Amino acid sequence: MKLGVLTVPLYHLTLEETVKYLHSLGVQAVELGCGGSPGKTHLDPDVYLNHPDKIAEVKELMKKYDMEICALSAHGNAVHPNPEIAAQAKQDFENAVLLAEQLGVDTVVTFSGCPGDSPTSQYPNWVVCPWPDDFLTILDYQWNEVLIPYWQKEVEFVRAHGVKHVAFEMHPGFCVYNPETCLRLRNAVGPELGANFDPSHLIWQGMDPVAAIKELKGAIYHFHAKDTRIDTYNTAKNGVLDTKHYSEVETRSWVFRTVGYGNSTQYWREMVTALKTVGYDGVLSIEHEDGLMSIKEGLEKAVATLKDVLVYENPGAMWWA
Repeated sequence: MKLGVLTVPLYHLTLEETVKYLHSLGVQAVELGCGGSPGKTHLDPDVYLNHPDKIAEVKELMKKYDMEICALSAHGNAVHPNPEIAAQAKQDFENAVLLAEQLGVDTVVTFSGCPGDSPTSQYPNWVVCPWPDDFLTILDYQWNEVLIPYWQKEVEFVRAHGVKHVAFEMHPGFCVYNPETCLRLRNAVGPELGANFDPSHLIWQGMDPVAAIKELKGAIYHFHAKDTRIDTYNTAKNGVLDTKHYSEVETRSWVFRTVGYGNSTQYWREMVTALKTVGYDGVLSIEHEDGLMSIKEGLEKAVATLKDVLVYENPGAMWWA
């Protein structure tokens, strides 16, 4: 396994300053945003795409600091009912695939997307229950008329450009939000589709990350190291569905925390053990979204925790057996 960081919180630094800083902390890999919600400050397709000299500069920079690019990220909603939003998300994703091809990166992280409830919709409609029956009609339209056909076509583009893994962040608000929905889309489209396993989004939904990891054996293509703290009192009052702004920490049912501040170090050790057990030996990429800590403190505490938790070496033969 390797320790990585999604560099979005460090956009106040240049790419070289970022890589140099992370290298000094012992980080081994970076995940670079190149469109969509992660932005593209460190890897703008207009600057790098189809510019071999600029691509070579990035490769040399990574070599200089002994750093790996573990994934490119372009989170968006390419099946948004607004055609302009959908087209931009599609372009961002395809640019990420093209950049990945030129950089020799095999994984692109994104969202599955969420359509509206009909061809005339203006906004996405995330369905969370089966009744009234209208919701089942919506789900049938979203999956069978929009989502599956879109990704069946898009995966042809992915294959044509040598990207092996499309890692869907299982995120509420999108059609893929848990292992079941991730595997449903994967089974309908192909093995190029899999999970970006971010436990923070699963924890507040009530899932056990270890169980989810085991369910997704063979389909985990990336991992976001981010924690969630459940406020038991607020959850007891209002449940886990919470639309208040993330800044309202005191009254929210749950908030994102840096690794080790939502759950114990042992909790994270259990996840790493599960990952190793199912054969995931890739990068754990820290995604810092902790509203109670500065970028520097949150990142550095996550790095320190994960350094102690990760299993870096392959075990070799069981000498005692």
